[in-house]
Amino acid sequence: QVQLVESGGGLVQAGGSLRLSCAASGRTFSSYAMGWFRQAPGKEREFVAAISWSGGSTYYADSVKGRFTISRVNAKNTMYLQMNSLKPEDTAVYYCAATEHYSGSYYLYEYDYWGQGTQVTVSS
Repeated sequence: QVQLVESGGGLVQAGGSLRLSCAASGRTFSSYAMGWFRQAPGKEREFVAAISWSGGSTYYADSVKGRFTISRVNAKNTMYLQMNSLKPEDTAVYYCAATEHYSGSYYLYEYDYWGQGTQVTVSS
């Protein structure tokens, strides 16, 4: 089992940047492929990005490709989401998630563990 805690959210103007972190504790971090999801008010939770166990493979939603970068440092038990050129439509609660079995999954149900989320608000 793994526990996940997100941090780094906040309020930023359009065009700005934020870096989210997801700190893991419990079982060996490298045992999990990881993902970022987000949920805007009144909308369903959606896939943002994912990264393989070693970090060698990354996957992105079309809406963030070229603007967001997912990464991980297994020695620090931490995953990151660098978000650049932020837009008001990026406003959401961002969640990190872990899965033992599905690298690069876009599907919520394939992730076993979730953090509590961190709010990102982008003003126009």
